[in-house]
Formats: sequence, C-alpha cells, structure tokens
Amino acid sequence: MATIAAIHDTPYYLQLEEQYGAHNYHPLPVVLEKGSGVFLWDVEGKRYFDFLSGYSAVNQGHCHPRIIDALVQQAQRLTLTSRAFHSNLLGEFSKYITEYFGYQKVLPMNSGAEAVETALKLCRRWGYRVKGIAPGAAKIIVCSENFHGRTSTIVSFSTDPSSFRDFGPFMPGFIQIPYNDLDALKKALKDESVAGFLVEPIQGEAGVVVPDEGYLAGAKQMCEQANVLFIADEIQTGLCRTGKMLACDHEGVRPDMLILGKALSGGVLPVSCVLADDSIMLTIGPGEHGSTYGGNPLACAVAIVSLQVLQDEQMAANAERLGAYFRAGLEALQSPYIKLVRGKGLLNAIVINHPDKEAAWKLCLKLKENGLLAKPTHGDKIRLAPPLIITQDQIDECLAIISKSLEVLT
Repeated sequence: MATIAAIHDTPYYLQLEEQYGAHNYHPLPVVLEKGSGVFLWDVEGKRYFDFLSGYSAVNQGHCHPRIIDALVQQAQRLTLTSRAFHSNLLGEFSKYITEYFGYQKVLPMNSGAEAVETALKLCRRWGYRVKGIAPGAAKIIVCSENFHGRTSTIVSFSTDPSSFRDFGPFMPGFIQIPYNDLDALKKALKDESVAGFLVEPIQGEAGVVVPDEGYLAGAKQMCEQANVLFIADEIQTGLCRTGKMLACDHEGVRPDMLILGKALSGGVLPVSCVLADDSIMLTIGPGEHGSTYGGNPLACAVAIVSLQVLQDEQMAANAERLGAYFRAGLEALQSPYIKLVRGKGLLNAIVINHPDKEAAWKLCLKLKENGLLAKPTHGDKIRLAPPLIITQDQIDECLAIISKSLEVLT
C-alpha cells in the first residue's frame, strides 16, 4: 500500500500536480495540509486566514469539532447503502431539513452542479405535467454572468467564454436576460412556454454582484403571476453567508425550488439538495432521477449537525454584524486601488482599480505572503469571504493585512 510522505516542501507538491493532474485550475502557489476554524496551514507550517472558505463551503469553520464528530461516528457505522435500500438516517435528514426550511420534500444529491441539474429536470417535468407546456418546448429563464456549475447543460447557458468555448453543441431551451433587470424578466415571462426562472440571489462568481433592493421580491411576484417557478440557487449565498439563513430571506422571498450545497456539510464532504413542495417534487417518480451517493447515511448525519451548528452558534447574526463592520473597514482604507466594495453579510468583494490587468492576482500573492488567502475572479475582482465564526479582532487583523498588502500596487 502506498504511503504519503511528510514532505515539507511546496515546490515538490506543485510539481506533482503539474505533472500528473489536469490543468483545469490556476491555484495560488500555496500547498495546504491543515485547517482549524478560520485558519489554514501550509506544508511548511505557515498559518493563513482563509478568506475564500472553500467558496463558502466551510461557513462553520474548518474541521468544526461537532461536524467532525458526526462524520467519524457515522463513518464507523454505515457510509453508503445506495438508494436501492432505505437507511435509518435518510428519513431523519429529510424530516429535519424540510422542517428547517419549510418545504414538503427534499431530493438529496452530492455536488452543487448535480443539484442545479436536478432542479432543471424538475422544472421541466413540472412544466409539462402541471403547467401543460407542449412536449419538448419548455424554456427556463437564466441571467447573464451567472455561475451554476460546469456540466454540459449548465455551460449551455453561461455567458463566460472560459466556461462554454469549444464545449458545444449546447443544450437548447434557455432564455438569457440581464441580471437585476425586472423589465427584461417581465418581457421574457410573456412566453407561455417558460417553466422557470433560475437565479442567484447574489452573483458570487461574477464578483459578488448584489442586485437592487426589491429585485428578488419583484421577480418572485412576476413569476407567480406568470405561473412560472422561481428557482433560487443558494449554493453559495445560503446557510447564513449573507447574514440571513438564506439570501432570499432579506426580501422575504420563498423560492418554489431552493437549491443548497457547499456549507450543507460544513466542508466535510459533498452534500447538496433541492427542496420543493409535493406539486413539484412528486412529478418525478422511481427510476427517473437519482444518484448512487445522494442521501447516503454519512452525508445525512453530517448535514443535520452542520445545520444545527449554524443555528446554535448564531452564525447568521455574526455574518450580518461583522460583514457590515468589514465593509466599513475596507471603505475606511480609502485606497486608490479599491474602486468598489460590495457585498452582504460575510460574502464580499473588492474591485481593483489599476492599469495592470494582473493587479488583482499580484495583490492576492502579496496577501498570501502576509498571511491571508483570497482569490481573484473575473480578472479585477477579489472575493473576501471568511468562515462565519470569525471575530471582530480577527477582522481588524485582516484589514491590517489587506492595507499592508495594497502597497504592492504602488
């Protein structure tokens, strides 16, 4: 059996990935081996603040002891049955999460992209079986600059060339409209073959683009009037990240379909799901959709505790309070290199103002050097999203790191 050597040499691991791994990511040149709370450590023992949080998968902090305990305890009993059989935990999880969010049914999956694909299939099936759309004609409205995953179907409605270029032919049946544009949505909804509207309450990958107040509530009302499903992708924005349990909660919006993932497991293993009521969920029957690992006992045990931790430790309130404090601190830096600060809760981003197109990347390298890990998105934007357990003193320390690091752009 192969053993993993304890080699404390960053170039060694970088070379291994370069030689043997696919080149489908461009990570910062840091090799991590340990995480706890808001911190990560690299193979050479250096400690960093984590300001990406696994793209909001570790809202509860790295290796939260209650979540890890649930993982270990269940891993010693039963990890997988497939859905060919029942398990003693799937029903418990289903009851817990549906009552937690106020829906009648849940369909568990693994990755976020799988959950989005599930929602798309459910939406189309509902469109045919319930709304009465002509066979093969159902359409789903999506927003430009979206990011819902990288499957062939999902990249079919992406506007990012790096996601869709040379991956066609593409799946038809999607209508693209501008984000944060109710007039465009109203026009698109006139098409009676529209079954659903898929939207991120805040566009994360696009650079934490926050829509105007009232956009989500207005969109939901329009969808109701047009007999169209409002589908919220809360994979990144949900689970306390924006200062509420769901980002839609800021406007009192209850999606017809709610998509969750990432922090649903506290970053321990892939867990995702779609929540909806019977009129939508029961349009799919046995054998028409599924996943070998979806709803496995290990995932169920971990997800229940992950949701409990969010409530017990009041992480939404912490995100709300410290998010406002953090944004105010960023504004107070009055840096000529920060064009814009935006966000909600502890999902934030800065837009870099600099003639060098690599400025955001260079700033992230300097942040790394100074003990904080973040990553650019879409060139000039840097997402700043620490675990929700971060303290005000730690925020102050990170603001000082950011201030010091900005000097690299002079």
